[in-house]
Order: sequence, then C-alpha cells, then structure tokens
Amino acid sequence: MITPAFELTQDPDFLTIVIKVPYARVSEFDVYFEGEDFKFYAKPYFLRLTLPGRVVEDGREKASYNTDKGTFTIQLPKEIPGQYFEGLDMLTSLLAPKKSRSAKPLVEEIAASAELSEEEEEEFDWEIEQTPYEESAESTLPLQYHYGFGNSRSGVFQRLQDELSDVIDIKDPDQTPAEERRRKRLEAEDAKFEPDHYLADLFEDEAIQHVLKYKPWWVDVHKKMTALQGESHQERDTHTLVTFSEEEREQLRKFTNKSYLLDKRSRHHVYLGLIDILLAYCYEVCVNEGDKNVESSWNIRKLSATLCWLESFGSIHDVLVSFGRRVLCYPLYRHFGLVTRAFSDTVMILQIGKAAVLKCLLDIHKIFMESDPGYILNDLFITDYCIWIQKIKSKKLAALSESLQKTTLTKCHVGFELEELEAAAVLVQEEELILKAAGTVSKQQLPSSEPETSDSEESSSTSSSETEGSDSDERESSSSEDGKINSSQGMLQEERTAPLIDWNGLRQGTNTSTFEVSEEKSKVSLQSPSVPGKLIEELEKQMHTAIRLSEQPEGLATASCLLQEQEESCVSEPDRFSNDTTGKGNFLEVSSKTNPLLLLCSTNEGED
Repeated sequence: MITPAFELTQDPDFLTIVIKVPYARVSEFDVYFEGEDFKFYAKPYFLRLTLPGRVVEDGREKASYNTDKGTFTIQLPKEIPGQYFEGLDMLTSLLAPKKSRSAKPLVEEIAASAELSEEEEEEFDWEIEQTPYEESAESTLPLQYHYGFGNSRSGVFQRLQDELSDVIDIKDPDQTPAEERRRKRLEAEDAKFEPDHYLADLFEDEAIQHVLKYKPWWVDVHKKMTALQGESHQERDTHTLVTFSEEEREQLRKFTNKSYLLDKRSRHHVYLGLIDILLAYCYEVCVNEGDKNVESSWNIRKLSATLCWLESFGSIHDVLVSFGRRVLCYPLYRHFGLVTRAFSDTVMILQIGKAAVLKCLLDIHKIFMESDPGYILNDLFITDYCIWIQKIKSKKLAALSESLQKTTLTKCHVGFELEELEAAAVLVQEEELILKAAGTVSKQQLPSSEPETSDSEESSSTSSSETEGSDSDERESSSSEDGKINSSQGMLQEERTAPLIDWNGLRQGTNTSTFEVSEEKSKVSLQSPSVPGKLIEELEKQMHTAIRLSEQPEGLATASCLLQEQEESCVSEPDRFSNDTTGKGNFLEVSSKTNPLLLLCSTNEGED
C-alpha cells in the first residue's frame, strides 16, 4: 500500500484533511473516523492517522473530490467546538500507530507514559549532576561506549572505519569514554587556535559585518509572533507562521515513527545536544546568507561537538563554551560576533516553537543527506531528532529557551586569553598610529622648511646676483673705461707722436698741448667724478708700457721726458685750481692722481 501525501488544517469547528490520490479508483474508497482515529482507503492508497484531538460523526461531516488535482478534501466536526488541535504539521507523529495491545510494547509504553507524566510534573533542571568516570578493573572484555541520540548507539564506527575520519574527529569512539573525548577535544581546539587569524578577523571585519546584517526567515517569524502575543492573541495562533514546503512534508512522511524511552540523564543530553546542533546550523545560515554550498555540511558538523566529537554536555554553559571555542578555531570567519549572533538566533528558534526547530532539523537532514559521509550523522542523530521533536511538549522548548537566554558567554569563558590578546593588539596599533603620525608631521615640516631654505637661497642668490650685478656693472664700467682709456691711449700716442715727427717744432707743439690740457682738465673735473685710483694706476702702467714698446730716436726720448714733466705739472694743477674755487666744495674733492681720461678729453676738445 502507498501512503499518500496529506495536509491537515483546522478552524474552530472543523478539522480539514486534504489527501492527494492521483490515479486512484475514485469509485471505490472508504473513510473511517472515530475519536482520535482516522482511516482512508482508495486503491492503491492507504492512510491511517492518530489525531491530536477528538472528532465526531454528527452529520456535519463533508467529503469532496477534485478531479483536476486528484485530491480528496474531508471535513470532520470537532467533538468540542473551539478546541485547538496542536501539532497538525508534525506529520510523522500523526502517522504513528495507536498504542499496541501486546504485552511487551504495553509495558514499554506504560514506562514511557510514566516518564512523560513525571517529566511534565517536575520542574525541569537543565544542570546535570556530574560523576567522575572510574574504570572497572574486574572487566576483562573491552567495553563499548555509547553515543548518538540519547547515547543509544554503540559499535557503529567499528563497521565504518574507512569513513570515520571524514565524519568525526575522534578516533575509535567505541573504545573512548566521554571524559577522554572531552579532554582530547579541548587539546585539539587549543592546538588549532590561531591568534593571527582571530586578530585579522577582529580588525578587518568588513565581510563579517556584512554577513551579520543578514536576516534569516526566523527573524521575521519571531517579530510577527511577538506582535501577535502583544495583541493578546493566544499562543496557539503562532503555529501558522511556520509553514513547510512540499519537499519537507515528503521528508516527514518518509520517517519511520519511533518511541524513545529516555531516562532523565539521557533527556538532558538530548536537549543540550539540540542546542549545540542549532547553534552550528545558525552559524552556517548566517555566514552563507541562507545559501548552501559544499562547505555547509562541514561547517555544521565541525562546529557542533555533539556531531564531531560525540560529546555529551552537562550544562547549557558548557554547550556555549564549546561552540564559541570551535567558532574561533575552525571556520573561515572566526569572530566572536558570530558566536553571539548564533546564540540569539537559537533563542529565537526555540521561542517560536517546535515547528521552527523541526524546520531547521529537516534542513540539516537534507544537507547531510547530500553529503557523502554526512549521512552517517543523520542515522546517529538528525533523523531521531526530527521524529522526537514532534512529540515533545512546547512548554519544554519554552523553558529551554528561557534557560538559554539567561546563560551568558563572554570572551574570558572561551579560554584563549582573548581579552589580553586584543589589548596587546590595540597597544601595537596605537604605537603604529603614533609612529605614523610622527612621520606625517616630519613630512609636513620638511616642505615647510624647504621654502625657508629656498627663501634663504633666493635671498643669497639675490644678494649674490646683486653683487654679481654690481660687479658686472663695475666690470662693464671698467671695461667701458678701459675701452675709453685704450682709445685715449691710441689717440694720445698719435697726438704725442705727431709733433715728434716734425723735429723742428717739437717743443713748441708739446708745450702748447700741455697748457691746453691742464686748463681743460680743470674745467672737466668740475663736471665729472674722478676715476677710481686702481684704474688710473693701471692706465699709467699701460701708458708707460705703450710708450716703451715703440723704438724711439733721440728726439723721441726727449719727448718722453717732456711728457713726464707735463704729468708732474698736472699733479700740481688741481691744487692750484682748488684754491681758486673755494666756493664750490662739492667739486673740490678730486683725486690726487692724474686723470688721463680727462687729459685726453680736454686735449681732444682743444684740438677740435
């Protein structure tokens, strides 16, 4: 027989069941319901449900068939109008058969019922009393330690040695007690922690801040649930906020219903393992922003010590510490903000209820099913969690969420000395900033000193240029004077040699020129400044040199002597003239040496 796809909904008066039976013989079908039992048959489909509430046959029941969709829609009246049927989306629990009437199952179910009633009456304490492990020296046979959901499995990995390393980190879990598993896990985490990676994600967290802004589906659901509760709606109305896809419903229909007989200690391990798995799942959803990739299976099982080390926790705080350590050791993003984000997301999921928890578990089941070695974890944990979560009371999850919300986790709890590491990194960063600031200041001072240097260089270059300019002016004036003097020398030589050519009129011409030069010299000296002494001395030397270069006859030597006498008479001439012109003091301070240039000019003027 084929179990058809089905869906249950309700209103205050009716329970509606929609059954999909394509290719069925519609002419032959049977429907039976009484109390909590419902049965449907249409060859080749058969459906049997155990309803969460009682229905009654009172003539208001209805049934219809849609030929286009191939669906039966059956409306059953509720025995108590207005009663709320809880867990209509927990399809696996609805498919569970009614309690068996045989002897052995009866005893088991009675024990289970007693455990459940005791669980409901007592106030649940989430702290488990720890007892130290003691090996029995009397046992000669090798012990097999338990693991898996509710620590109900053993000997599994003896048959799966080839795939062991790809699924879990612990070697030979069947021969390793729980305390040794925990010790080895802590040692592995201490060895794996990398301070450089942690600090890099801490100070360069652009990508991490981006993924932290992602909002998964349960954030909106939680807001709507809070709004409904704020409007004084009953809590039962919130179950409609979580919906399951057809693929998820198909997953639920494929699960085989089971009954779990768990003692108090095992129940604690199951609840705490559920928190650990949900924390890892929330991290995976956050960092990948809801998408799945080839690393999704690795992320979930690596971050959950329950899955990776087959850990059995004793308290909620131990779960948070383990998850925080593994986040800072293994994945790509190792940031404490992701730990707190996964923590808050897990609280939201538990507050929404078991429908949200089941939806997350179904997603994890699908991820592991698509991963080649991950399916082993489905057999050990996830499938049992998907079936078990449908049967627990919602108030247990509410109590678990409250206890989780009250638990705190800080960086000092993780055990990697994160606060000291961050303080040292901040000091180094501040020193780098100080050095960088000092370098910036020195670079700013360097350009400001350059203009001063350039100004000094400009001033020095200006002064030097002025000096050079004055020197050049002096050189120009001296060169111009030299040019004049040279031309004067040439003219003087011509004038003085010209009378000497005529040997008869030599003295008379010379005396006449000498007298005229002395008079004109006195006149010109009143109108022009004196030539510097060095130029005059050089001029004298050049004049003497020019005269001595030429070969002179006897009469010429006499003429040179006469020239010397003329120079001596010219030396006394200014003194005499200064005594006559005492009224003009500004023009009386003339050079004591003879100014040949003035002599030349006066001679030329006289001749002209």
